[in-house]
Amino acid sequence: MKKNWRAALTGPFLPDAGLLFARVAGALLVLHVHGLPKLLHFSEELARIDDPLHLGRAVTLYCALFAEILCPLLVAAGLLTRLACLPLLFLLGVSMLLVHPDWSIADGQFGWLLIIVFGTIAISGAGKYSLDARLRR
Repeated sequence: MKKNWRAALTGPFLPDAGLLFARVAGALLVLHVHGLPKLLHFSEELARIDDPLHLGRAVTLYCALFAEILCPLLVAAGLLTRLACLPLLFLLGVSMLLVHPDWSIADGQFGWLLIIVFGTIAISGAGKYSLDARLRR
């Protein structure tokens, strides 16, 4: 029996697999590009980090480390996923609106795309391939 090519292009849909991919890929990007470099070069980051909310450089860096290391690990695992997205979204919003307000959309596209990814996850939840789903059983 020949497979209908239109059916192959239009379904079946796997939204939970898509959420798993978005969670893991977004979390790994944040960890690799932002979190781990800040942790590995803590003293250099402390000297140069912006402090747009006037909390002090150390508090700002610790908050950034929380949002860029612990939260992505929780998001990737799908544990407390919606809650873990909130610090990421707050940090990204502060970064895009207060630290880099002069950036064009093209300059800040990575940040805006991360807002889209983590905003989607915050709205949708972790999906069935997550610790959140296992704990609900």
